[in-house]
Amino acid sequence: MNRVALFPGSFDPFTRGHEDIVLRGLRLFDQVVIGIGNNATKKRYFPLDVMKEMIEKTFVDYPNVKVITYDDLTAHTARELDARFLLRGLRNTTDFEYENGISQVNRYLYEEIETVFLITSPSLAPISSSIIRDLHRYGQAVDNFLPYSLSELKKAEQDI
Repeated sequence: MNRVALFPGSFDPFTRGHEDIVLRGLRLFDQVVIGIGNNATKKRYFPLDVMKEMIEKTFVDYPNVKVITYDDLTAHTARELDARFLLRGLRNTTDFEYENGISQVNRYLYEEIETVFLITSPSLAPISSSIIRDLHRYGQAVDNFLPYSLSELKKAEQDI
């Protein structure tokens, strides 16, 4: 039986911290599916299709990483994928409190799902998508925090 993990998030943008969680997750699971969810409470900063393309390019050399978009409850998407694990990264105790509640609801909706938390690597812990968006919004360089270049992202935006 394949051990499939769904790594859900809005990934707006997908950061080096996210990349680290996926790469470490590959040591535990046969396949990691990065699921870019459509969060009704969040307005995207970077277009969903562009982010999907950037993440796919990041993992082009990893056939056991798949990138999808979804507009459903995470537990339902995991069940459709036959994923028995949710992969989540934790930077701090605030992340744990938030993620713990979500994991309980996911388990209620899909009894076979287990949430696996990986502690963010210390050098990447200060990085968050919201901080990167703020830096970018005010003209600051953000490439050091991303596993792809911002120029690639901008080019992909123009191609859409």
